[in-house]
Amino acid sequence: MLNKIVLMGRLTRDPELRRTQTGTAVTSFTLAVDRDFKSQNGEKETDFIDCVAWRNTAEFVSKYLTKGRMAVAEGRLQLRDWTDRDGNKRRSAEVIVENVYFADSKRDAAGGDYGGPPPYGAPARPSAPAASGGSAPYGDSEFSEIGEEDGELPF
Repeated sequence: MLNKIVLMGRLTRDPELRRTQTGTAVTSFTLAVDRDFKSQNGEKETDFIDCVAWRNTAEFVSKYLTKGRMAVAEGRLQLRDWTDRDGNKRRSAEVIVENVYFADSKRDAAGGDYGGPPPYGAPARPSAPAASGGSAPYGDSEFSEIGEEDGELPF
């Protein structure tokens, strides 16, 4: 069975970092995700999806993501049944986030340069260009062409 969800949207508020009684980090945040289609009156609709991250992912989210930042959250959907103060049975859905990535550029971020590490779960930035000279280091804004040395595609 498969329970996997990938969302891309903007944070509606700054994430809230909390700790359980045993000291485990947990962060809650909401992503505003635009639908791919317009409603009958021609307007785009948005879903507001509650997300929860645990441990290292929670600490990363609370440290580097802020209100308005575009993010990609990858995880699983979880439904919870609970009883409210009036005794009514309720059900809520949330995404348990396993990986999160920046989805906007440094320039698009509200504060400009976020000054942080690469996205959680992403490969580390290389310290120097590849030995082949065909690619630029992570974060460079220039592109370089790949040479046609052997003329074969790798797949």
